[in-house]
Amino acid sequence: MKLPPFYPILDTGVLERRGCGLVEAAEAIVEAGARILQFRHKGPFSRRIFAAAEQVAELCRERGVLFVVDDRADVAKLLEAGVHLGQEDLPPAAARRILGEGAVVGFSTHNRAQLEAAAGEPVDYVALGPIFTTQTKERPDPVVGLDGLHALRPLTERPLVAIGGITRAAAKQVLAAGSDSVAVISDLYPDECTPETIRARTREWLAALEEQ
Repeated sequence: MKLPPFYPILDTGVLERRGCGLVEAAEAIVEAGARILQFRHKGPFSRRIFAAAEQVAELCRERGVLFVVDDRADVAKLLEAGVHLGQEDLPPAAARRILGEGAVVGFSTHNRAQLEAAAGEPVDYVALGPIFTTQTKERPDPVVGLDGLHALRPLTERPLVAIGGITRAAAKQVLAAGSDSVAVISDLYPDECTPETIRARTREWLAALEEQ
């Protein structure tokens, strides 16, 4: 598969802390031109959260945007979405059995051993990180860095998403170090978090990655 250079993540925890509506944020990101969107929710999938995820999934279908659910293959199946798996989630082969051959499956890695092991997994793309220090994980893995990204990139032929503390100022350096796509959480949501500011920030990211 070919990943868009800009990989925005709709993180429910970050949005809640910054007082921004979930569906409204998704609409702003998609309207600004994003071609992929990941739904990241680390708590239980309550009815309220699932209903919001359904709305976002429908929005993405209408706009031709690839929708990916973080961690949960079962929720991805219900929403007819792709899934992005971490090292502690279902094994990719099990998720593939749930979702079928046509679904997109991504897989997070954090070091050389994990990236090498991912070569044998039935996944469409891999993520590597954190590239820089990140605030969105309680127990982050060791920082990979730009040099680490450059050194590890040859270990996989699959599309690679770089993630972790990446800002607009560093985006081109990250692509130059070997990533195909840049995942963004914190730097996507301004402190003054509204649909208008998210839409503007998304456009800034797209411009920074020369996707438009």
